[in-house]
Amino acid sequence: MAVDTAVGAEIPTFAREAGLYAWNRYAAVNDEFVLIHMDDDAGRAAGYDGAFGMGNLQFAWLHCMLRAWTEAERGRIVRVGCNFRAPSLKGHTVTAHGLVTGVREEGDEQVVDLEVWTETEEGSRLAPGTATVAFPR
Repeated sequence: MAVDTAVGAEIPTFAREAGLYAWNRYAAVNDEFVLIHMDDDAGRAAGYDGAFGMGNLQFAWLHCMLRAWTEAERGRIVRVGCNFRAPSLKGHTVTAHGLVTGVREEGDEQVVDLEVWTETEEGSRLAPGTATVAFPR
């Protein structure tokens, strides 16, 4: 197996710049044109410095990271979940991370548990969570 599934291994990250370009693309696909994600005045009225990103976009970036890591070995995402603790703000780079926390054999698969999270370039965690993926043996 080409991917490192040892407990403690970090999986390759996935990074994107937060901002109107990313938010607009996500909104177009999901029909989620909510003013607080598009308009700085609406974001300020909600208590932020301006418009801010969708929580579910951070979930999508976690999913993109897991998919990129598993697809070469025909792995599959069993489950992924996170808590939205802070929004992605315009101009920040948001990076999805994953750390292997457990490995077990189930039937004809190797099942891998992970701690996952998104964070800013300053190290502030935005959406911590967990995930489970499975690889064929």
